[in-house]
Parts: sequence; structure tokens; C-alpha cells
Amino acid sequence: MRTRKQALGDMNIIGAKVEQQRKAIGMKQKDLLAQLQIRGIDLNASGLSKLEGQLRGVADYELKAIAESLNVSLEWLLGCEE
Repeated sequence: MRTRKQALGDMNIIGAKVEQQRKAIGMKQKDLLAQLQIRGIDLNASGLSKLEGQLRGVADYELKAIAESLNVSLEWLLGCEE
């Protein structure tokens, strides 16, 4: 597993949670990308990496698909619940 070389950005508030949950359930980035594609979200590996690094914003429809793909609530991703 590679470690992040660049500090987290400030373009979104969900990136760290996405990475945390993805790793907690043993999901690789390519697996999450496949799940997102099933849900109509066309994101590439670079885009997901930037999202997780908080270097890219997130659209509302992407947020919903990410939550569904990771089996978490929108509130959890947004930091409103533990």
C-alpha cells in the first residue's frame, strides 16, 4: 500500500472518509471506480485519487453514488455522524 506523498487539500470534506472506509472494507480504488461506473459516475483513477486527497471537489450526484458504493450514509461522509 502506497502512502500519500502530498498533504491533504481543502477542496472537499469527504475525501479522507472515502479513503478510510474504502480501506476498512478492503476495497481497492479500481473496485470503487467500477462500483461508481455501475451507478453512472465516470471517474478515472486520477480523479478518485484527487478526491481522496481532497484536491478535487465532489458533485452531489457523485456523493450519493460514493455513499451507496461504500455502504455508508451521506451524513457519515459529511462528518455529521460517527
